[in-house]
Amino acid sequence: MTAAPIPALARDRLGIARLRPAQLRAVEAVVGGRDVLAVLPTGAGKSAIYELAGLLRTGPTLVVSPLIALENDQRAHLDAAGLSAVVVNARLSARARTAALAAARQQDAFVFVSPEELANDEVGAALHAARPGLFVVDEAHLVSQWGQDFRPDYLRLGAQAAALGAPVRLALTATAAPPVREEIVRRLGLRDAEVVIGDFDRPNIALSVQQVRTTADKDRVLEASAAELAGPGIVYAATRASAASARDLLAAAGQQATLYHAGLPPADRRRAMDAFLDGAVRIIAATVAFGMGIDKPDVRWVVHADVPSSLDAYYQEFGRAGRDGKAAHARLLYRPADVAMARRLTARPVSDAIVGAAADRLATTRGESDLDGLAEALRIGARSATLAVARLVDVGAARWSSDGRIRWSGDRSVADAMTAARRESDREQEVERSRTEMMRRYAETTACRRSFLLTAFGQDYRGPCGNCDNDRSGARPEPASRPFAPGERVVSERWGEGTVQRYDGDQLTVLFDDHGYRDLLVPLVLERGLLRASEA
Repeated sequence: MTAAPIPALARDRLGIARLRPAQLRAVEAVVGGRDVLAVLPTGAGKSAIYELAGLLRTGPTLVVSPLIALENDQRAHLDAAGLSAVVVNARLSARARTAALAAARQQDAFVFVSPEELANDEVGAALHAARPGLFVVDEAHLVSQWGQDFRPDYLRLGAQAAALGAPVRLALTATAAPPVREEIVRRLGLRDAEVVIGDFDRPNIALSVQQVRTTADKDRVLEASAAELAGPGIVYAATRASAASARDLLAAAGQQATLYHAGLPPADRRRAMDAFLDGAVRIIAATVAFGMGIDKPDVRWVVHADVPSSLDAYYQEFGRAGRDGKAAHARLLYRPADVAMARRLTARPVSDAIVGAAADRLATTRGESDLDGLAEALRIGARSATLAVARLVDVGAARWSSDGRIRWSGDRSVADAMTAARRESDREQEVERSRTEMMRRYAETTACRRSFLLTAFGQDYRGPCGNCDNDRSGARPEPASRPFAPGERVVSERWGEGTVQRYDGDQLTVLFDDHGYRDLLVPLVLERGLLRASEA
């Protein structure tokens, strides 16, 4: 497949005048038979990748999507383009469900289904008979346990793709940092994946950080920010309580503000969302539960009242501003003490004791085990059971079945599995701590903030950008010496292999595979030979 027909198809069938380079590269790889992870920022046209690839591959295109609202939006877009789109979800009547599954067998159909629905025996059998040519996972970062919006049902998608016999898998996400990309590839079972990274620069969004010392200071700055920043805005908070506090503060100050978090009744969440989307209120105070699938291009600002858990989370959340391309603002209210809260909120929620109990149970039964039955037998919640199984799958001690059941692999003893599980848990915790540390460093840097963000995501951007608070006040210059290029693989005797991420003044940041982000002084790297280029 040459590149020429793809732009023409995009123009003639989808009305896309010009594909971005990352879109074209991803479509070419999928059409050529490669599994692909495409990491493109919000608004960069991820859906066009599977639409074009689906048109060029044989068989239906199966798209796993996490929200019914997203599925309906995607179907409406395809309907408008004159393409065949089918949605299979739990809200369908029995008759409509039968009709949808029959329509899913059409060779040119785009079939949207949630991960939970995909585990249904009837749905799985129908889709297996349809012989999909492409298996797409939208919002693929939901497979990552590092995300607060982690979806356990995403963990078995790799096994489900294999059971359906889909020859090619495509994962799409706006999450950018390398640790999450690696987790997506591993958990979805992408084979020799082509990883396509888009341009993450959103130059229309001004970046700023305002440091506060106390919660009272934070409240004053939040109130002042809401008064200063014009147009619709989102205030993100780390917890439901702090989101409610922010809403109450703003409402008392005379602002039109509403509240959104997962603990509210569905009807209240819908009213809050609708009020913000249609402009009845100007500000929505929310947790990370708000945002996915929200289409409001004219959000003019996003203020984070609490420190996010990682640069990934921060970028994705403030990226909901300025999607119309007009000037927008992202402001972080930074209280150093909040970093500890961010670490607590991202702590892995499953203990070694639970993993060990799950291993004992699975090894004893030997046959396939039902996840709900495992949770009941161990007297733990379904989420904890899922995370325990995920850890055992990570170390090769267990396997997912396509229907969500689990089988002990027999490749390891329980003792060996637990040793490997503890080692992997320690590695992940070290990487996780370093991700939160990178968020702290972003807040405290005196250099170009845009350069800090983009280089942390693997994009070489030296700055200054001219549209962040540090650049406006005079950012530190980059060092004269850059002994390794961003993206280059290097080796350290202490930390092993890693990838150069960025330079900040006289510091060099490396993301080590087993130890996370580490900062090294460039003069010491040169003087003592602390790093060498990898031979791999």
